Amino acid sequence: MIEITEVKDYNGDGAEDLSDIEYLLKNNKNTLTILDGNGDFRSEECIGFLEEADIVVTNPPFSLFREFVSQLMNYKKKFIIIGNTNALTYKEIFPLLMNDKMWLGFTSAKEFVQPNGTLKKFGNIGWFTNFDIVKRHEPLLLYKKYNPTDYPKYDNYDAINVDKTSEIPVDYPGKMGVPISFFGQYNPDQFEIIDGIGRYSILDNERTKKEGKYLSMVNGQAKYFRYIIRNLHPEGE
Repeated sequence: MIEITEVKDYNGDGAEDLSDIEYLLKNNKNTLTILDGNGDFRSEECIGFLEEADIVVTNPPFSLFREFVSQLMNYKKKFIIIGNTNALTYKEIFPLLMNDKMWLGFTSAKEFVQPNGTLKKFGNIGWFTNFDIVKRHEPLLLYKKYNPTDYPKYDNYDAINVDKTSEIPVDYPGKMGVPISFFGQYNPDQFEIIDGIGRYSILDNERTKKEGKYLSMVNGQAKYFRYIIRNLHPEGE
């Protein structure tokens, strides 16, 4: 573990940023401590560091994302972390999103430096945080009008299907199913998140699993996971 208490422009590029990290240990105000264990975030040693932290900024193991977020919530920590956007569909993560306990950050993490120094690009990695940001309160501009032809209802769920976030009807007051890309533009002052559906409803797993129906099915064709939302201020109301 590196404990950094001061950062200067060691490489002389005119900025104090992460590019100076290779020089940090040359400053005797910073210390390097070797962990006793293997660095597992679930270990008592790392939990001790977590308890001391005010803010957690990291790239946790994607396979343990659910458990890592649960730990952050249990310890009531503020955080900025990287995760796969498929986490937006996890039953353990969805209630946190729905109840405004975490959300997406400003940008996506598109490039990662690999151990051999090369870059690898991803298209489905983003920042998750519980710091409020301006973007989260920017209204989504809507212009489409509802009609039953363009917005059919799901076969097994009482909501209309919307295939693109940009096509959310401005005047529809009821429940709508939207793609997970919606969450990048979700404004809790404008919309309410009600449920998440695919093969079953996230909020009613046992009953809908037993039924064995794709709740996101339209005319016999299953859609990918959908957020069920409602416009809090539909035009005309």
